[in-house]
Amino acid sequence: MEKVPMLATGHDALVQEVKHLKSVERPNIVAAIEEARAHGDLSENAEYHAAKERQGMIEARLSELEDKLSRAEVIDPAQLSGDKVMFGATVTLIDEDDKAVVYQIVGAEEADVKQGRLSYTAPLARALIGRRLGDDVEVQTPSGEKYYEIEKIEFK
Repeated sequence: MEKVPMLATGHDALVQEVKHLKSVERPNIVAAIEEARAHGDLSENAEYHAAKERQGMIEARLSELEDKLSRAEVIDPAQLSGDKVMFGATVTLIDEDDKAVVYQIVGAEEADVKQGRLSYTAPLARALIGRRLGDDVEVQTPSGEKYYEIEKIEFK
């Protein structure tokens, strides 16, 4: 069983989403299905079919989240240290135009590039993991090859 690495904040967000789906979304969709059933013939009842489809999506998401939570390996970056890039590290890079960019390497569910949170499965993160301070990194992106130098590695 493969572990799913994530930060504590990401784990908490998944737990909250599960609670919301179970306590709010499930009851709402059950009420919507009951209301649609009251309208009569189910074979031509668009509201019923839409509600059943929504119910299926909610149940699939719940199953996915519960699976990830059961396999979660919560990692606290503050407990880590070293001079190598690893999961949870916040890395300052210098790009080809001498501009600094900062990314924290996080779990797939937590990723948000606009917030500087890069999934450990992303090409740039995979290229960074295991590298050291001062290393040059070349990564293939959809827009072509990019080059970076690792300026700082922090665990916070």
